[in-house]
Amino acid sequence: MIKIEEKLFQNRYRVDEGRPHIQISDPQVCADDCKTQSCTFVCPAGCYVADEKHEVTLTTDGCLECGTCRVICSEHHNVDWSYPRGGHGILFKFG
Repeated sequence: MIKIEEKLFQNRYRVDEGRPHIQISDPQVCADDCKTQSCTFVCPAGCYVADEKHEVTLTTDGCLECGTCRVICSEHHNVDWSYPRGGHGILFKFG
């Protein structure tokens, strides 16, 4: 069986240095107000990680641009999400 990490490795990502297309609006909302921190387990690329203090870190490299984080955070509206500039972001190998 192929692991998801192996499939994701097939894709390429062109980073737009200094211009992330996703940002957490207020990290304190993640730590204090969000009880489930769903973004940490629903993001298919694993871009969101929570530490022992319940602080969520976002790494946009490898983002699949699916918008799941934007939908799952609709209660708190704490994700600023837009498409990357042309030529940047995910470059799918198959599709």
